[in-house]
Amino acid sequence: MSTHSVQRVGLVAKPSLGAAAGVVAELAGWLEARNVRAVFDIETAQLAGVPRDRPTFSRDDIPGECDLIVVLGGDGTLIGMAGRVAHSGADIPILGVNFGSLGFLTEITLPELYGSLETVLDGTAQIDARLMLQSKTIRGGYTYLERLALNDVVITKGALSRIVDLAVSIGSQPVMRVRADGLIVASPTGSTAYNLAAGGPIVHPAVDALLLTPIAPHMLTNRPIVIPGNAEVRVQPGAGSADDEIFVTFDGQSGHSLQATDVVVIQRAARPVKLVRAATRTYFDVLREKLKWSER
Repeated sequence: MSTHSVQRVGLVAKPSLGAAAGVVAELAGWLEARNVRAVFDIETAQLAGVPRDRPTFSRDDIPGECDLIVVLGGDGTLIGMAGRVAHSGADIPILGVNFGSLGFLTEITLPELYGSLETVLDGTAQIDARLMLQSKTIRGGYTYLERLALNDVVITKGALSRIVDLAVSIGSQPVMRVRADGLIVASPTGSTAYNLAAGGPIVHPAVDALLLTPIAPHMLTNRPIVIPGNAEVRVQPGAGSADDEIFVTFDGQSGHSLQATDVVVIQRAARPVKLVRAATRTYFDVLREKLKWSER
């Protein structure tokens, strides 16, 4: 990425994160002193007290109005923005800044913000391409709903339901029958999210793979499996599921109920999302700091 390619930077803060207000205003001044325009979404402009006559955009529209997005908040804020960038088709990176403890995705700390931005502006930033998931719910032979997710697509039982019975196939090949509280289909980025809590493996984000992890399986032979990244995963409620409450959720941020004859088709999205990496630490450093990974 060359310097001249970054002329507009979108600033997106976690809603109601008062601690970010001053940082947003200071950051806007820092950018504009370098002839880079700061672009605000509506909520962030209100948070930072941006003058009302300055143009602002919705969070859905802001990816089309900038060359880089700086997210100030936590992993949830970044995940929501990654979905919007992916849906827009914009080929722009996201720089995530964490307020508080280091995040898996928002791995740049506040003291590292300006140094990291300098590397983006001068074209020396390390930028990871992270696999996105595309999920389609097929109902009656037609696409009922389509969503993109960075971390995972989760099929799970309702609060008062029994265990769910799910038939899983890769393309036309039957893979397994899952009797469990649900099933996680995760990307490598999502391997350290719900997948990890459910006993799934940690997978380096550069690996081209998908992960299938049953949630609290009722059969000891239902174990997590890592499959090729180009696989098409099809998940369908099993026979006898007509009376069960079953839901599909996307990155834990949206979802819908499933009918007994629905099929959820999950595969690698056509385009990855780009994340700016912290220059001061590796992925394994993040694992050690967040999980105490490999430490006694």
